[in-house]
Amino acid sequence: MTVSGSGQTNKALVTNSATVKQRSFVRIVGLRTLIVLLFALAGCAVRLAAGFPRLGPGGYWITALFALAGFLVVLSVRKTDEWERAIILRLGKFHRVRGPGVFFVLPVVDWIASIVDLRIRVSDFTAETTLTRDSVTVTVDALCFWLVWDAEKAICEVQNYEEAVILSAKTALRSAVSSYDLSVFLENGDKIEEHISRTVDQKTTDWGITVQHIEITDIQIPELLQNSLSYVAQAEREKKGRVLLAEAEIEIARKLETAGRVYAKNDIALMLKSLTILNEGLKAGNSMMLVPNSITEELEGKDVFGLQALAKLQKKERDENKGADDEGR
Repeated sequence: MTVSGSGQTNKALVTNSATVKQRSFVRIVGLRTLIVLLFALAGCAVRLAAGFPRLGPGGYWITALFALAGFLVVLSVRKTDEWERAIILRLGKFHRVRGPGVFFVLPVVDWIASIVDLRIRVSDFTAETTLTRDSVTVTVDALCFWLVWDAEKAICEVQNYEEAVILSAKTALRSAVSSYDLSVFLENGDKIEEHISRTVDQKTTDWGITVQHIEITDIQIPELLQNSLSYVAQAEREKKGRVLLAEAEIEIARKLETAGRVYAKNDIALMLKSLTILNEGLKAGNSMMLVPNSITEELEGKDVFGLQALAKLQKKERDENKGADDEGR
């Protein structure tokens, strides 16, 4: 779910179903024409085999009868794909549902009222200029994922089931928008989508249709209000950051308090901690360090870090350098 300004729109792309249907129609018409021609050629072959004159009236009647038989076969044989079901009416009354595959109907008596697609469909719709509970005008774009599971009910119970599903989804979406404040609607998008899906599905079940999910894709709000929401979100993030920092400082203070109690009861531990701090300072390359008197008194007469040995080595090097200078003179 995204939020955009009032001048932006997000529309789902329209599929090329019209082109596919057109190609399918051309293919079916071509196949039926071919069947009629084959029957007509069969009539001509029978006429010639029977010995009728090439231009005699009997030969024409045989050819016409075979062509008529081919035409009736074309009208009788029907086919649907794996995902399609054909609703057949006989003399205006519902007769049966056929498909998938090849099936036969009685010409003139039977009529295919509709061919229903049982695959999952995705339909986009928009709830335009809808007021939230706190009187904010929004436009909401959404997608509806639905399918037909009972072709008979979908055709016989509702006049236009596709339009009925979209109108029901749009009505439920408008009702949901008007039931929440804008901030609540933005924060609880998933729960609201589930609520709308259940509401629409309960209505469409009697039509043999299942609404699997309704997904909100875009919420268009006034630009000024969008800037205000950005400021609010930034302030909320800063608030959470400061709260986390304060909680961390409280935790650190508690740890330091606990460590202080341990050092107060154990002089050796306090001494080791002091030496650790001094050692870290020396490793950092600090040229000057302030050391408490208590530490220097404890270190008096002790070569803890090898400082005395280092001082002796430096003194020896200075004496050697001084002797070399005297000899040079």
